[in-house]
Amino acid sequence: MDRAELATFLRGRRERISPADVGLPAGQRRRTPGLRREEVAQLAYISTEYYTRLEQARGPHPSREVLGGLARALRLSDAERSYLHQLAGVPPGPPPGPSREVRPSIQLMLDRLPQAAAFVTSATLEVIAWNGLAAALMEDWSALPRRERNLARRAFLGPEAPGDRLYGVSDADEFARSATARLRVTAARFPGDPEVTVLIDELVAGSPEFAELWAAGDVQTTRTLRKSFQHPLVGLVTVNCDALDLTDQDQQVVVYTAEPGSSSEDALRLLSVIGTQNMTVPT
Repeated sequence: MDRAELATFLRGRRERISPADVGLPAGQRRRTPGLRREEVAQLAYISTEYYTRLEQARGPHPSREVLGGLARALRLSDAERSYLHQLAGVPPGPPPGPSREVRPSIQLMLDRLPQAAAFVTSATLEVIAWNGLAAALMEDWSALPRRERNLARRAFLGPEAPGDRLYGVSDADEFARSATARLRVTAARFPGDPEVTVLIDELVAGSPEFAELWAAGDVQTTRTLRKSFQHPLVGLVTVNCDALDLTDQDQQVVVYTAEPGSSSEDALRLLSVIGTQNMTVPT
């Protein structure tokens, strides 16, 4: 345990966080930047005296639970969390769960692809970020509760007829196999995570297809380079499909583009104008 460096690291991370970042009132007479020691202790569920001793390089050996509380309170990244454990001489446990935080630069990239439908999925295949064209081509995820934004739930438990499932996409069966394999890898990476466990149990119980694929034990995913959507407004849209792995986040960026000069390019251009508005005529 490197007490001196641990103290320096904790103090530096504390001073860079504003009260507003963690939902605390700023108050008055803050003589130093960032949070107060008692505020960090409160957020980490430890005593102020204990935290103060850690910052003064005279604290006892912290447990993994204490380090987890400090990592949450100080909003540490995965790299910072790992470094905290190294300083404390405590091997880090498994990651706390699949990340749903999308880097601002990734969201900015999505927004700057106006001619491509692009979105981000988490390790559990939840759609966690998207641009306007992706919503127009597939679904307006902003109008859905979080649990219904999961593509695995949509593929295996969706209400559509078999031929129309997953937005009428041509590779629905291939996606089902790859999704199952990806969830198996996720379950191994985040053992015991309640959200992952609930999702898999729900799919096994509700979908004989998923239960059969899950029992097969495959972990090899396949990449589809080209697929077609049957869109209710613009008809058949054929796109190139590129999936980019964000390995540090266990996330994936999916980008759909149409061939230049094709009817599908015209369809995407029309969808970019229509957006997610309902074009049906009331009777």
